[in-house]
Amino acid sequence: MLLAAGGVAVSVPESGVGAAIPGGLLPFGCANLATRLSDALLPAAPAPVREGVTCFGAVRLGVGSLGPTLTRGPIGYGPGDLQAAYGVAGRRAHGRTVAIIDAFDNPKAEADLAVYRAAYGLPPCTSDNGCFRKLNQNGKLAPLPSPDFGWAEEISLDLDAVSAVCPTCHILLVEANGPTIRPLTTAVDTAVRLGAVAVSNSYGGREDRSVLRWDWHFNRPGVTMTVASGDTGYGVQWPASSRFVTAVGGTTLEPATNRRGWTETAWPDAGSGCSRLERKPAWQHDRGCTHRTVADVSAVADPRAGLGVYDTFNNCSLALLCDTLIAAGTAKGLNGWAQIGGTSLSTPVVAAIYALAGNHRKARWLYEHRGALHDVRTGSNGKCRVRYLCTARVGYDGPTGLGTPSGTGAF
Repeated sequence: MLLAAGGVAVSVPESGVGAAIPGGLLPFGCANLATRLSDALLPAAPAPVREGVTCFGAVRLGVGSLGPTLTRGPIGYGPGDLQAAYGVAGRRAHGRTVAIIDAFDNPKAEADLAVYRAAYGLPPCTSDNGCFRKLNQNGKLAPLPSPDFGWAEEISLDLDAVSAVCPTCHILLVEANGPTIRPLTTAVDTAVRLGAVAVSNSYGGREDRSVLRWDWHFNRPGVTMTVASGDTGYGVQWPASSRFVTAVGGTTLEPATNRRGWTETAWPDAGSGCSRLERKPAWQHDRGCTHRTVADVSAVADPRAGLGVYDTFNNCSLALLCDTLIAAGTAKGLNGWAQIGGTSLSTPVVAAIYALAGNHRKARWLYEHRGALHDVRTGSNGKCRVRYLCTARVGYDGPTGLGTPSGTGAF
């Protein structure tokens, strides 16, 4: 997940993200075992899976700031933009459920989601009307895990991304007790048991031998698993490398004067590459990798052209000074609207499109219907020995997979 914060407290209309927001990027990550006791604004180096995973993150700073500068109104791309860019405007999910898997609790998840949806005129999605559910990893209302400011931002991003692409989807948020594989896969099992048709997983860690015994949790007939490829450039992370998931890479999405109205290039920070451990699926035919290749498909990820997200979970003790404290980097969390990207955005976007498609296909279907995708042909995420694994080209490549959604035909 990458988070970009706006510069001034003004409302920005949809399609208004084209203007660059000044400021740098500071990785913060989502507290894995290696960073759980450290400041949430410190970089979280990708850990081996057995040590715990991270969601993917960096905050975009305001000019002269050590933390994000917040806005009072929507910023960045909104629902109309993403629906137009990916050809899903007017499509309905007929109550199908997208599950979001994250670690720790966001105590303000439902309240902040309500603000987001109201801002764009989307129908309410609440626990009262049955559209929204927040449960612990065992499928219970309580006890919920402890809260975490980094993972709360991830949760807000996931919820708002699904809402933007699929306003008629039901949303199931399953909160794992922590950022390790056992609680996270328990949460995945719960999402499947409770009827999700697509399960979004925006987290990962470096591959190690332990991952192979956890793969079965993602091998569920009739349920699609989408997984973020990572936000650290060329390199493979798990569970994106699992042969049972749809690995989602990232692009830079920008308005254009072409027939589509949009153009995309490979996002330089998206993960990709050749797995060391996972065997190659029968439906993947690229010749430069004898094992599983990441990614399969991609969507918007660049925070400079990201989604507007609303989140107010923070540790501000002085409410009147909260925005100032967050901008100064002395308070954790957010307190309003921010512009967010990363493969933590592209992953729930693709999950929502799977729910709109309604056919519960796996990654194989993408490879059999690649003509129903926008091919991404330019951009790179680093250096590699086999060029297409890190550089976009005509046809399949690592950073963007087969391309980005063009309606639901490939899903």
